[in-house]
Amino acid sequence: MANPTNVLASGIEITGSIKFVNDMVIDGNVEGEITSEKGKVTIGENAMVQGDVKAGEVKLFGKVKGTITSERCELKTKSKLDGDIKTKMLSMEEGAVLSGRTDIGG
Repeated sequence: MANPTNVLASGIEITGSIKFVNDMVIDGNVEGEITSEKGKVTIGENAMVQGDVKAGEVKLFGKVKGTITSERCELKTKSKLDGDIKTKMLSMEEGAVLSGRTDIGG
């Protein structure tokens, strides 16, 4: 299979770190760090992540309480980030909530 996508569905709760390659969709609850060197993580509308997120690309539709570190980060309309962002490119839609510091570029 080329570029498989890992899915953590709504209703699933994980306590601990998640490491992945390629793509991941999270729509459940995670308490712990989410890490991928180059992969893309999509945090769905139903998701609640308590921990840091480090990935090549992050798309946030749900909620994160922690730091996001990525090459590219998108905060979608109803998303909420309670923490900092360190990214090369940031896209933030109207209605997204960010409570923290941003470090963009470089």
